[in-house]
Amino acid sequence: MEAFTAGLISLDDALATMLAPLTPVTETETLTLPEAVGRITACAVTSPIDVPPFANSAMDGYALRLAEAGSVLNVAGKAFAGAPYKGEWPAGSCIRIMTGAPIPPGTEAVVMQEQTEQLGEAIRITAEVVKGQNIRLAGEDIVQGATVLEAGVRLGAAELPLLASLGVAEVKVLRKLRVAIFSTGDELQPVGKPLAEGQIYDTNRFAVHIMLDKLGCEVIDLGIIRDDEQALRQAFSQADSQADVVISSGGVSVGEADYTKKMLEELGEISFWKLAIKPGKPFAFGRLKASWFCGLPGNPVSAALTFYQLVQPLLAKLAGQQGPALPPRQRVKAASKLKKSPGRLDFQRGRLLRNAQGELEVHTTGSQGSHVFSSFSLANCFIVLERDRGDVEAGEWVDVEPFNLLLEG
Repeated sequence: MEAFTAGLISLDDALATMLAPLTPVTETETLTLPEAVGRITACAVTSPIDVPPFANSAMDGYALRLAEAGSVLNVAGKAFAGAPYKGEWPAGSCIRIMTGAPIPPGTEAVVMQEQTEQLGEAIRITAEVVKGQNIRLAGEDIVQGATVLEAGVRLGAAELPLLASLGVAEVKVLRKLRVAIFSTGDELQPVGKPLAEGQIYDTNRFAVHIMLDKLGCEVIDLGIIRDDEQALRQAFSQADSQADVVISSGGVSVGEADYTKKMLEELGEISFWKLAIKPGKPFAFGRLKASWFCGLPGNPVSAALTFYQLVQPLLAKLAGQQGPALPPRQRVKAASKLKKSPGRLDFQRGRLLRNAQGELEVHTTGSQGSHVFSSFSLANCFIVLERDRGDVEAGEWVDVEPFNLLLEG
């Protein structure tokens, strides 16, 4: 087994090599909130207001003064959200108040309506009253000037409504990464066109384009490049002149017509091109004159896996995103036997489900061949099996990495 894995570097070493020299983009633009979906904050965002902006009621009930809590209280008026009580507040009375309504001056507590007894136009309190109860103070959630989002946060359905709730209409974000993609191989045919003998569809570039769109990148699609040195050289030069990152699919193995490695050596430099992972061993990483280069394997599953595990973290760092790009792994039991040969870190596709006892367990999606892309459509996680591990029996503990939004439906 050592002869077959000699010269292969680990996933961790590959990631360290890729991420260490990267410098995030610095160019910024200011966008409206709807335009900023999926973008990365360029600087910290602070709140222009207190939240809540005024003291308000946390309940439907009655605003009162503590000294009068044991008396029968007439209802002096009503306070609603957006329509505060503005009249005089006579002694021996309370004010009917609704959730979110501004607290009338002098209020010391709000009693929920379920803790009162109705006596015609008056009420009696039926529970103990504590000073400050059911009152949300101004700035209790967010104080004016407090940081609500750090720099490097990807803006989505949780972050943008938060900014909207603060009255923030625009946000400064880092520019989009420009990523050039192309596939190599005479056997490839664009999706939607008839296949000639010996041809296959170029699904890898299609899949990569979708994932880049999800990551908010500006995609420069150079199409299919035939197995010709001059055509490939021209594609590399064009991509390098336009993009921050160049991604190719195919041409990084050891076949006679695989020119990508040769072009990379000629036009830039190679950091590595063999990984101790399965699928995805023939993955290349290097530097061109003006951009970074990632060469994905030709097999569809290998291409998707290496993009997910290696290219995704690279793009996240270049884009200025802080924090991990991949979900944390968790330990669960295998629901069935998993086949595995020692030698490479294995990413098998699985389904993470709860069994009848409510415990999480992982099921295989079936055939794990690098050409079987249906294993992705059936899966919701990777089953991550250690490099030296062999077959896994049902009931054994394994590491599972749930898919993030890049591979979720």
